[in-house]
Amino acid sequence: MPFRGKLFFLIIGFLFLCGCKEKEEPTYTIGFSQCTGNDVWRQDMLRGMQRELAFHPNTRLLYLDAKGNSQTQISQIKELIQAKPDLLIVSPNEAEPITPIVEEVYQKGIPVVVVDRKTASSFYTAYVGGNNYEVGKTAGQYIGVALQGRGRVLEISGLPKSSPTVERHRGFSEAISKYLGITLVKTFPGDWEKNIAKTRLQKNIAGLPTVDLVFAHNDQMALGAYEVFKEKGLVANTKFVGIDGLAGPLGGIQMVNDGILNATMLYPTGGEEAIRTAMQILQNKPFNKENILSTAVIDSSNARMIKMQTDKILTQQEDIERQQKRNEEQIALYQNQQILLYSLSGLLVCSVVLGAWALYSSVERKKINKKLKTKNRQIIEQRNKIQEMAEEAQAATESKFRFFTNISHEFRTPLTLILGPIEGLLHGKADHLMVKQNLKLIQKNAQRLLWLVNQLLDFRKLEGGKIRVTATENDLISFIREIMLPFEQLAKKHHIEFKLVTNLSNLSVWFDTNMMDKVFFNLLSNAFKFTKDYGRIQIVVEKDLSLNCVNIKVKDSGIGMSEPEAARAFEMFYQGQHAANKGTGLGLPLSKEFVLLHHGNINLISEPNKGTTFTVQLQLGNNHFTEEEKTTSQVITGEHQLSKNLLEDASPVWETPTNITPQKHHVLVIEDHPDLRNFLKFTLQTNYQVSAASEGEQGLAEAYENIPDLIICDLTLPDTDGLKIVASLKTDLRTSHIPVIILTARTGLEQQVEGMQVGADLYLTKPFSPQVLKESVRSLLTNRQLVKERFSAGEVLHLPPTEGVTISKLDKKFLEDFKRIIDAKLPDPDLSVEFLGREIGLSRVQLYRKVKALIGCNVNDYIQTVRLNKSCTLLRQPQASIADVAFQVGFSSATYFSTAFKSKFGVSPTDYKNQHLRTEPV
Repeated sequence: MPFRGKLFFLIIGFLFLCGCKEKEEPTYTIGFSQCTGNDVWRQDMLRGMQRELAFHPNTRLLYLDAKGNSQTQISQIKELIQAKPDLLIVSPNEAEPITPIVEEVYQKGIPVVVVDRKTASSFYTAYVGGNNYEVGKTAGQYIGVALQGRGRVLEISGLPKSSPTVERHRGFSEAISKYLGITLVKTFPGDWEKNIAKTRLQKNIAGLPTVDLVFAHNDQMALGAYEVFKEKGLVANTKFVGIDGLAGPLGGIQMVNDGILNATMLYPTGGEEAIRTAMQILQNKPFNKENILSTAVIDSSNARMIKMQTDKILTQQEDIERQQKRNEEQIALYQNQQILLYSLSGLLVCSVVLGAWALYSSVERKKINKKLKTKNRQIIEQRNKIQEMAEEAQAATESKFRFFTNISHEFRTPLTLILGPIEGLLHGKADHLMVKQNLKLIQKNAQRLLWLVNQLLDFRKLEGGKIRVTATENDLISFIREIMLPFEQLAKKHHIEFKLVTNLSNLSVWFDTNMMDKVFFNLLSNAFKFTKDYGRIQIVVEKDLSLNCVNIKVKDSGIGMSEPEAARAFEMFYQGQHAANKGTGLGLPLSKEFVLLHHGNINLISEPNKGTTFTVQLQLGNNHFTEEEKTTSQVITGEHQLSKNLLEDASPVWETPTNITPQKHHVLVIEDHPDLRNFLKFTLQTNYQVSAASEGEQGLAEAYENIPDLIICDLTLPDTDGLKIVASLKTDLRTSHIPVIILTARTGLEQQVEGMQVGADLYLTKPFSPQVLKESVRSLLTNRQLVKERFSAGEVLHLPPTEGVTISKLDKKFLEDFKRIIDAKLPDPDLSVEFLGREIGLSRVQLYRKVKALIGCNVNDYIQTVRLNKSCTLLRQPQASIADVAFQVGFSSATYFSTAFKSKFGVSPTDYKNQHLRTEPV
């Protein structure tokens, strides 16, 4: 072939190879003006943008940091405009100053994406950011639940007057305002910086009251508050909640996982979303102008799972970046080879070699792109797995419900075997008081268990669709009067006005009597539970001819419900905020389901402190029932009698014997459950003088007033936490010496350690043996007696410790101060109990009781003993006269001193002095 032909084919081959290049994406330039890059959150925003840009290798990001200065940011935006970017992303430092320059850019035709904070006008292309108000509100709602509606909260805000600070504070304030027991003790700015927040908190913490929870507007300020509280030893009783929820070793997710923060509110940086929105705009694809990012609560229940996912995503992103770097290296190499290929196009041999190399580079690039796509699919699959894990968690919860219901079936046989024999024993001869009262208590609690099991079974049947209506025609008025009968005694006992209001003498209605008995029993039980003495409960029956139905209203004048509580009253397992009256959370949901099965309706109207009205609406006639749902013979299950028994047994079953001998030691029982309280009194009253309190504050007042020898306190009380009661007793000088036994159903080691940390002397878990309780009380009182014997000598502060004899630091300091004051004022004959009380800070009675409890003798006897012991030392000195010694130890006369000395030691001061002078070496 001629050379020209060869050259022609080589040139054609070269052009063919050049023309086979894969079509590249257009090249874009995006300018990014960041208000400040110093904080962790905004650094994460930049990393998010860079991660998303890894999927767009032909897009270049021009980044400028304004260092928190609005004028600097305006100048930098102008500098970015001169670079002629295809799109501008702006994260404003302040809305008002930045608005004019953003409008100017927008009007020039350059798309503008505003991130995190909006400008003061709508002249921008798109906005990407979170809703700071919703973040603050979510934090407030979480804190309300975490504190159970009670506690003191310290708020650390961001930069004053900045829009995130204002919106987060507004949302948080509105949320916690619904919890009347939560107090916002102080709000001070931390300016978004950990060190600033930490420094200001260190200056202010001394003047703050006890804080239950610290809420900071970002996780870094929350970390600073945690470090301050840790330095002060206040971390154990304080919760910490932040905002951001960033991933990585220094992020909020890691802090929650490490137990530094109790929770953090996810506030997405929006970096990835900003780049995605920018690319949609540049590629002329549909996009949303307003892109509001959602928030979520990250706490101990989900922090570990989210951390695992974010760590996996970050690891995969690092792999992507490494692959991207290699891709860029390959592309750079390819481009260099292309330049070389074009520059040596005249050399056919070189062009063939370079063309082959270019082909090879193209293949390698496709392989790298394929790997990147595979990594991208893996990330998407990983995100999908999070959703699958959530669904699996839901399935696990349903499995727990099934297990709970299945095991409740197993309760029925032993309950029957308990109730049957007890019924026979109660109707037989049971003369022994303890036997009969124990049997009554067992019967009452067995019936309570059976009632709970029946509720669980009804719930399971409803879930499985295995319960159906068996409706018969009944007189509704007579039916309601029959249901009211068991409650009338309860109403009379609590002086509650209880009546049926209707102008109907009878009314024929089709319904299932067993179901409706449960419905109205639940409604009346709730009404009596939440209505105070001298209140009012009415059942109003009204016939509505226009709707062909009857309305039955159960109205009370009780404590009522808040709007959120009323909205969730019919949710399964939901319990309101009144800790003293919480139930299973099944009664109202089951009642609603039973009414719906009757093709009726139930609703409520409630107002706090004014009462609640439940309205049950049932249709008249029987056309709304199917033939299978109607019957002429009613099946009676006996559950009406069970519910009636529960009401009749509402009064305490214990009776106090009249032949109890007065006892030396006084035991105080703080327990809200009436049966358990009376059981404890009955168990201990043969050996001790027992008093009882049903609430924590009442128990504290009783302890301060009467100074018992021992206190038994339940951990869960209606008005406060039992641990707080123990802490108050052990930190008060009046009661710090009293042994305290904690009773609780919490069996975990952490709870036991927590009880011991606040100063409890013993931790008993329920159920407990009465014999163990009595032996524990005896042992603690015996140890306390050993303490008295050791301290009664007057010099015991210098004695070595003895096994079984313990004394708190507060009591040891009290005795040291007590002895120091006496030693200092010993020569003063006017040294008195009143003077000692003023010096120590106790009244005469409180000082007398405190010293009697610790030393075993009264104050005057102790002073007399110290004076006489000191006089023995002085009498051994040859030059000391009897009169001088008497005045030196505080006796007003030598005669009185001689009488007291001889009464104490059996010899006169003169004889004692002579005896010791004869025995002294010359």
